Amino acid sequence: MQRSAVSRARKTFAVAGVAVLALLAGACSGNDSTQVAPVAVTQEDLTQLPEANTFGTVTGAPTDPQAAAGAAAGKVLHPKSDLVVYAGVGGKPIAKLPSIQMGSPTWVPVVAEQGEWAEVLLPTRPNASAGWVHVPEGAAETAQNDYAVQVDRASFRLQILENGKTTGSWTIGTGKPEHPTPAGRAYIIASIEETKNTYSPIVLPLSYHSDSLETFGGGPGTVGLHTWPNDSFVGKANSDGCIRVPQDALEQLVKLPLGTIVNIT
Repeated sequence: MQRSAVSRARKTFAVAGVAVLALLAGACSGNDSTQVAPVAVTQEDLTQLPEANTFGTVTGAPTDPQAAAGAAAGKVLHPKSDLVVYAGVGGKPIAKLPSIQMGSPTWVPVVAEQGEWAEVLLPTRPNASAGWVHVPEGAAETAQNDYAVQVDRASFRLQILENGKTTGSWTIGTGKPEHPTPAGRAYIIASIEETKNTYSPIVLPLSYHSDSLETFGGGPGTVGLHTWPNDSFVGKANSDGCIRVPQDALEQLVKLPLGTIVNIT
């Protein structure tokens, strides 16, 4: 081989070696797909996004990846300010998640994580909506929630679980056939002291909505947990979609953290 050819070969090898070293360095430093930056959203863009609350509908949202997985405790997230919700990691902006929901701080269940990204369940229509938020350090608070609630419509049974173990079980009432309580993995979004009605001192609205009622009582058809003035509901399907519980059950349910999963089967 001539000297010029040898020189070129050495240079080619050197360049290739640098490229390999760069790839190795990137792999060792954790520069992978989990570090995808979010699509930039201006303040004007943010105002145009639908709000991910019980009054909203988010189109293009992914579906809860484990909607039928059952009640499960886990991480919950509270945004310190409005967070943009994306269709996927690095995907299209589809909504904004507010820091306050129905007068209560927003706490949403985290169902998947990739680096600084978290997939959370949304309290909007359609039911079982999810979305991805980018949460670098300082953007949100997180906590471990050891509680979950299991609702079996067939047996009219509600159970509170702590770390998978039952701590309380009650006979309940559910939605009538024409307005059934929707099935799926919902969660508690707020705690409201009732002032307009007298049927329950506190109502716990869930992230799910009625499939048969677009509106109810001036609201968006949000399904809730609440008690009733008498025991006529016990073991019966006679509500408009909400889950009616005994007073002692409500007293335990109101102690649960916001964001607690309520799995309805």
